[in-house]
Amino acid sequence: MFMSKVKVLGAAAATAATLGLMANTAISQSSSLIAIDGSSTVFPISEAIAEEFMGAQTGVNVTVGVSGTGGGFKKFCAGETAISNASRPIKDSEVEMCAENGIEYVKLDVAYDAITVVINPENTWATEMTTEQLAMLWSPDSDVDQWSDIDPSWPSDEINLYGPGTDSGTFDYFTDEINGEEGASRADYTASEDDNVLVLGVARDVNALGYFGMAYYLENQDALSAVAIDDGEGDEGFVMPSPATIEEYEPLARPIFIYVNKAELDRPEVQAFVEYYLNNAGSIAGEVGYVALPDSTYEEGLAAIQ
Repeated sequence: MFMSKVKVLGAAAATAATLGLMANTAISQSSSLIAIDGSSTVFPISEAIAEEFMGAQTGVNVTVGVSGTGGGFKKFCAGETAISNASRPIKDSEVEMCAENGIEYVKLDVAYDAITVVINPENTWATEMTTEQLAMLWSPDSDVDQWSDIDPSWPSDEINLYGPGTDSGTFDYFTDEINGEEGASRADYTASEDDNVLVLGVARDVNALGYFGMAYYLENQDALSAVAIDDGEGDEGFVMPSPATIEEYEPLARPIFIYVNKAELDRPEVQAFVEYYLNNAGSIAGEVGYVALPDSTYEEGLAAIQ
């Protein structure tokens, strides 16, 4: 079944352990809004934690939007959101935008992700690809149109590409690692900030190939196949993306983040939510398809917001 926001949220909320809020945090019982926006990759973990938090603390409404990392930072740096989901670090231009608007923030690492290259399950030829082949396919000056342009033994059928839009942190990270420059990519592909659109496109087309965060692949393994990747720089060979192989899955494994407006931490409900997030992120990460960070990382994050 294709991943929906409701399904991701429900599955994680049903299985993740519920921890109590910090005992010394007083939260008003009147309705309070905590607005989050940004990365579709970070969405599953933030939405699951938001649901757990709202179940434990009545009177607080946490909304989680999906504008892509870049779109989320535009809202965050304009003071429109308390928290920004991000699948890449903030850019210099975004730092300047926040500074111009007096927005000070703290960056918190929340989990590991593996950008997953996916194909249709009926595709039996492109189950393994090197980063060099991915660059041939995705570079701005690519002349690859057919599978056989990558490997002569592959079919002479046209490739249909799906990927994140230019506001996506996944787009920035993938293009930087594969094409050597952030934002450098061919433009003739179906782009969307909604990863569910990409999932559906690849699942319906034997000649499709796309990429997005690992959670969306793991939730849709009945409709998608992952491509094993070899970066040619180690002795690991081709590595499939999975929680167990995150350390060997180079160069597409990466941390994911939330950015918190420091001024918003003066609101008791926001402080409590961020503490709850860091106390629960390790357990919920695995439930929604990501990998927990070391406990020390979450402890450092908690110290940073005190």
